[in-house]
Amino acid sequence: MSVPLKLARVRHQGAVDVAVIHDETATLLHRFDGDMLALIEEGPVGLSMARAARDSTQATQIPLSSLELLAPINVGQRDILCTGWNYWDHFEEGRAQRAQDVPRPVAPTFFTKRASAITGPRRAIGYDERISPKWDFEAELAVIIGKTGRSIPRSRAMGHVFGYCLANDVSQRDLQRRHGGQWLKGKSIDGTMPLGPWIVPAEDLDPYSVRLQCLVNGEVMQDASVKQMAFPIADLIAELSFGMTLNAGDVVLTGTPSGVGNSRTPPVYLKDGDVVIIRGSGIGELQNTMKAEDLAGASDIEVLA
Repeated sequence: MSVPLKLARVRHQGAVDVAVIHDETATLLHRFDGDMLALIEEGPVGLSMARAARDSTQATQIPLSSLELLAPINVGQRDILCTGWNYWDHFEEGRAQRAQDVPRPVAPTFFTKRASAITGPRRAIGYDERISPKWDFEAELAVIIGKTGRSIPRSRAMGHVFGYCLANDVSQRDLQRRHGGQWLKGKSIDGTMPLGPWIVPAEDLDPYSVRLQCLVNGEVMQDASVKQMAFPIADLIAELSFGMTLNAGDVVLTGTPSGVGNSRTPPVYLKDGDVVIIRGSGIGELQNTMKAEDLAGASDIEVLA
């Protein structure tokens, strides 16, 4: 099998470009003007151009050290589509934290989060105890939709996938419960969801071969196979698209396995200076440091621990 294609968005000398990532270098694809969606919308032609750039011995290669890796896709104002409770071990570990003994869902549990939560794969995550004292980590496989569709049958669902990357669905656990038990607010703080580091096209990766890990300050906190998902990717796409259009470029988070900080005894919450690494075999890793920042500003909201 050939080397998997790695598609990224980078900033180089002040300009944003789509790039093909090599081992320690990158080739810029100026044609797409920094817009990964433009490449996605070109379908096989766009991918062929990227593969040609990867394989070319003539293309200019720029050292990765001179680039800033950005989130690999700019979703504009679209919300991120997310799946909760999609690993049964994570569902079970959370029973003690829930006010009611919720039965296992018979269909995927969905929620959304704001696009402004996205940040880059190496950027610091702003941290403010006034927003919440209970910041948690969640390693997830993210699916990038490649073809627009509605009411997509399971049998054709994987044909709508463009590729895969990683996400850290950083969550404020008290905010999740403060607002009626729904999750949007506790998952949407600005700049708190690292995404990337690049997209691997669907034809280059078997998602069920991916091993997900989360490390905090070098300690392994989560470690699971994507094969452990309760509802596979085809089911997620079929259910999400049931009467609702999925658009090319949409980002779908597929859930996190067990090991989250909130379910540990005692709980383990992120704090200023913590280094969080999310790894996915065949995809790369996110590495982000928690950094104290004023996110609450002049707000008069008080969140109690």
